[in-house]
Amino acid sequence: MKLSQFGFALPKDRIATEPTRWRDECRMLVLDRKTGEIRHRIFKEIIEYFGKGDTFVFNDTKVFPARLYGRKEKTGADIMVFLLRELNRDQRLWDVIVEPARKIRIGNKLYFGEDDSLVAEVIDNTTSRGRTLRFLYDGSYEEFKDMLYAMGKTPIPLFVKAGPDESDKDNYQTIYAANEGAVAAPAAGLHFSRELLNRMILKDINKAFITVHLGIGQFRKVEVEDLSKHRMDAERMIIDQEAATIINATKKKGNRIVAVGTSTVRALETYVTTDKEVKSADIWTDKFIFPPYNFSIPDALVSNFHMPESTMLMSVAAFGGFESVMNAYEVALQEGYRFGPYGDAMLIL
Repeated sequence: MKLSQFGFALPKDRIATEPTRWRDECRMLVLDRKTGEIRHRIFKEIIEYFGKGDTFVFNDTKVFPARLYGRKEKTGADIMVFLLRELNRDQRLWDVIVEPARKIRIGNKLYFGEDDSLVAEVIDNTTSRGRTLRFLYDGSYEEFKDMLYAMGKTPIPLFVKAGPDESDKDNYQTIYAANEGAVAAPAAGLHFSRELLNRMILKDINKAFITVHLGIGQFRKVEVEDLSKHRMDAERMIIDQEAATIINATKKKGNRIVAVGTSTVRALETYVTTDKEVKSADIWTDKFIFPPYNFSIPDALVSNFHMPESTMLMSVAAFGGFESVMNAYEVALQEGYRFGPYGDAMLIL
């Protein structure tokens, strides 16, 4: 497959800047990957397609306030620091991206807060854009983390809106988020409400929770036309024994596994035995799924409508079939579906 095959015209006003008022009342396009048939539903009707013994697999990662605004020493130039991951707790080391990247050198100090109460020093330039910062703070780790997160902003993608508002703290987080470490929300999970999860219980539909800490690599532009040459950023994934047992028992009984989001699909397909069973693991995955691909675990996929030429779209097309998915996207555009993490949903059966 080629990058250009995943391009399409997406008007900016079709990217949702806010979610629907109720999480589970967005629109949902249902695609039958065997026949190509398309139906238009409301998301809360999703459980009509599943029953006793089926299992939904959710990514329970929690987004942290990863975007910091500050200034550079001496010049006072405004800078934005995007926290990627904590490297060393005791030394306050973080892997970050700094914008604008040019003229940021090793040894530069960066100041945050109205009273410059938080200071960081650049100690390494790992890539053309990436940096390693050491935060200079003498208090306890808990005090430091509280200050860092109090200054941080919700890392809503800039293609959605220029900056977050107060509502994004809750909106850009799944209701079952539990394990902190993501800088992007697993968007397919944003549609699930407590009421919907309770209705799943009444239908004896199972739930399994895994963790994939989504990084900024989800939004990096693919730079190569030949997709086989693209390399994904690695993300930490955790499948505990309880989740693995639920998933494997579901498959063994002949029931369906519903992957909620492309991050969940990546994790489920990363560490699979020859008997098509999931194994418990705490590892980093850089798996890149694009057509053609033979899936071992998921039988259905819940997804949002993704950006042109994005790796998420490629993964969806691998599951649903390239022609069927691209046709569904064309229909979605014609029918007024909303794109992006706050947009509408797609169910592929």
